[in-house]
Amino acid sequence: MHVVEALQRQAAACEDLGSPMYAELLRLLVDDYEVGGVSVEVLEGYEDRSFGEAIGLRLLGAVHGLVLSGTVPELAAFYPSAGGAWDPVLGWEAFEQVLQSRVGEVRSLLTQPPQTNEVNRSVALYGGLLQLAQTVPLPVRLFEIGASAGLNLRADHFRYVGDGASYGPADSPVVFDPAWVGELPSAEVRIAERVGCDIAPVNPLTEEGARTLASYVWPDQADRLTRLRGAVEVARQVPADVRPEDAVSFLRALELSEGHVTVVWHSIMWQYLRRPDRAAIEARLEELGAQATESAPLAHLSLEPHATISHERGAEGWEYRVDLRTWPDGSLRTLGTLGPHGQALVWDVS
Repeated sequence: MHVVEALQRQAAACEDLGSPMYAELLRLLVDDYEVGGVSVEVLEGYEDRSFGEAIGLRLLGAVHGLVLSGTVPELAAFYPSAGGAWDPVLGWEAFEQVLQSRVGEVRSLLTQPPQTNEVNRSVALYGGLLQLAQTVPLPVRLFEIGASAGLNLRADHFRYVGDGASYGPADSPVVFDPAWVGELPSAEVRIAERVGCDIAPVNPLTEEGARTLASYVWPDQADRLTRLRGAVEVARQVPADVRPEDAVSFLRALELSEGHVTVVWHSIMWQYLRRPDRAAIEARLEELGAQATESAPLAHLSLEPHATISHERGAEGWEYRVDLRTWPDGSLRTLGTLGPHGQALVWDVS
């Protein structure tokens, strides 16, 4: 896919997901690219990357990071996340000037995949754990692949307001209200172990790490930024082990534990894996599943997009599903559907 098409598709996605600022910026980048502007130099070598590599979000995240660092006040004046207000004319002029003056710095940041382990996705994780606990009432060993900073490994320390019930500590700085549609069981989730892996983990307890995470939140979405900052506060109180390791190696070293349910979780990261790695992960889960027993079960909980076909329009779309597979029986259930950032979660409680 050519970079222009990728930017156009990302613009449409940002518009659909409630970020008019980023939708406009991406379309302005397309215009600039097509007339040979500075974005051609910035994106040199990225002309034909896949949409899944999210080059547009990498570029916007790189610039947002500069804004949040305080080094480009002339652009910060147009970023709501820095106290500014977006203006499509003056904002673009300032954005273009930053690209022109910092081409090398921005290009170096494009090598980093977006750290989009969105805090809102914890609604899928925690809701899935509630449903798992109803049938498997064992302490949870939680293992996350593509964990970024590991914020969602602390999902049980966030507050969720659902249909007719609330879950999690009432004084949590992270609150989802409403968290979802559909009534869930009032089961007890006990997390005994929290371990994650990422090829480039971010330490949320450092100033630089917290800023990196914020840079990948869209600047005109204040609620997401508030939840992120609350999750960083939780991370300071609740330890989790996030290792600099690829998912395949991480799972090959994983073993089941008597008296615990071992849960492997991931969200919106499958697209970043090579096909051989996906196959290796699936094979390893099958191996562990074959070893699972009633007293040492295994669960695979995921939030990932699945292609759908619209028969009316004849076009391909995407459905974001929460899937849960458990062993020793190997049963698979689709628990619910939601948006890629965790919004509009609807549980299938039929």
